[in-house]
Amino acid sequence: MTARAAAGRYARALFDVSVKEADVEQVQRSLQALADAVRGHETLAHVFANPAIPAAQKRAIVSAILARAGTVPAPLGKLVLLLADRDRLALLPELAEAYHERLMDHQKIMRGSVTTAMPLEQDVVRALEAGLGRATGRQVVLQPRVDPAIIGGVVTRLGSTVYDGSVATQLEKMKQALVEGGQQ
Repeated sequence: MTARAAAGRYARALFDVSVKEADVEQVQRSLQALADAVRGHETLAHVFANPAIPAAQKRAIVSAILARAGTVPAPLGKLVLLLADRDRLALLPELAEAYHERLMDHQKIMRGSVTTAMPLEQDVVRALEAGLGRATGRQVVLQPRVDPAIIGGVVTRLGSTVYDGSVATQLEKMKQALVEGGQQ
């Protein structure tokens, strides 16, 4: 099983328990803070990923971190200790990402990107988000990107759906039509 798949399973389990026993948003914040701490501390990340270090030592480290962290939601504390016992602490960054995706889905929030040749004004991005929100029935949060190669127009990606209204794509379609027309 890949790390991403394993992290997804742990995230699903954590989310399901958190819905019943804790504040799902607080779990998200605490999990993200823990994942960021591991990412930001090279030695800690190395220890968690090193299979030569016994799981019992990793559990002791996690216990100390949880004690210093203060109020960590109970389901998260139990899961992190379980990850230490199973020597799966290296999954924390992927777990945080998978949990965040699950939380956004639960809150009916959809992330996407909008790519243009020139930077968009913030009010234009908000108008796009509102329009896409009405079309999808969800709250849409867009990450603006700039790519001069599209020449003009807009490319919007929501999940696996791409709305490509770029000039570059239109030119490519015209080229294909001319090539196919010339071969007949």
